[in-house]
Amino acid sequence: MLDTWFSSALWPFSTLGWPDETPELKRFYPTSVLVTGFDIIFFWVARMMMMGLHFMNDVPFHTVFIHPRVLDEKGQKMSKTKGNVVDPLELIDAYGADALRFTLALAAGQGRDMRIGPSRVEVNRNFATKLWNASRFCEMNECVTRADFDPARVTLTVNQWIVAETARAAAAATAALETQRFNEAAGGIYHFVWDVFCDWYLELIKPVLNGDDGPARVESRATAAWVRDQIFALLHPLMPFITEELWARTAEHAAPRKSLLIEAAWPKLDSLPTFDEARAEIGWVVNLVSGVRSIRAEMRVPPSSRISLLLKDASPDTRARMDRNRDLILTLARLSAVQPADELPQGSAQFVIGEATAALPLGDVIDLAAERARLEKELAKTDAEIARFDAKLSNEQFVSRAPEEVLNEQREKRADAAALAERLRQAVARLHG
Repeated sequence: MLDTWFSSALWPFSTLGWPDETPELKRFYPTSVLVTGFDIIFFWVARMMMMGLHFMNDVPFHTVFIHPRVLDEKGQKMSKTKGNVVDPLELIDAYGADALRFTLALAAGQGRDMRIGPSRVEVNRNFATKLWNASRFCEMNECVTRADFDPARVTLTVNQWIVAETARAAAAATAALETQRFNEAAGGIYHFVWDVFCDWYLELIKPVLNGDDGPARVESRATAAWVRDQIFALLHPLMPFITEELWARTAEHAAPRKSLLIEAAWPKLDSLPTFDEARAEIGWVVNLVSGVRSIRAEMRVPPSSRISLLLKDASPDTRARMDRNRDLILTLARLSAVQPADELPQGSAQFVIGEATAALPLGDVIDLAAERARLEKELAKTDAEIARFDAKLSNEQFVSRAPEEVLNEQREKRADAAALAERLRQAVARLHG
């Protein structure tokens, strides 16, 4: 059932081919694409092609989009006997049609099966909630769409950065959709909305929105509204219902929209400036704050602890970036100070940021010896788990007898353990002296 629904869910992205008598339909659907599963290529697709050539002297379609099989969350083929059939209507009732549609798009990678179940759809329901909350934040801070706004003329570094990132996200999404790489389009938009716009940009402009600089506040409000509108347009093919609703609601106290979102133009942002300097500067701030947050989490530094950050071997340009963004760094990373240093003290956790080495003196905050012992113990335990997975997966008898879903589960667990081991090794290496 979900396999069939998946094919129909992709229909707005593709076309099924139309006879010559319907030129008005060909105007809207100029390309013939057949959406199907790989298990009926010979039984259905090839025979359609041969019948078309034999009887009509023409091919019924020019492109075939072969989507993966839809399995349950454990990687098993859905079966009424097993009772593991996923009903899309039940998922829609529980989490919404947009969440299910976006889940299917994310999982539509070529050459692999997709696992669908309530927990996976719930994740994307949460993504829809994140989008709604971000729109609500913009509304509360009077970020309204302005007809005279020109994203190419923003002056604040943070606004130049988000304009450039929006243009890059739009270009990537356009290229992916045009080549039927729906998973890459969905994944790229997801990353941009959640990680770039919500987690960073809205946090970076909070001091501006709450500050006394009138022109900066006006520009940031207009920029946030513009980016929000581009997000609605990019997400609309993947999540049509919530984006159309937000498109209407965010215009209630602003200039009315010229059309419904489904009739609006697709974002074409190739002509915007690349703002390379702004991207480099804000990228540096994001990497620095991320590094500090990672260390605080790995070393279990209490959130209330305000510690200092030292930068060794920082170039004049890096020091200038540090000075320009000092207040942001202190706030976002929960630091008491950030300053250059010629030497790094013993008992500090370090990471590399560009040409410089950043260090957090933690000797007075946590027990470094106990923390190192804890990390090394967790690393040894994780390495032992990896060895067990490797022993299983290298056992020919186990591999030949185990069902494919069991093998896939073991490989996924092994990959997760390897990623955890790498993070633990990095955490151990960060402890200095």
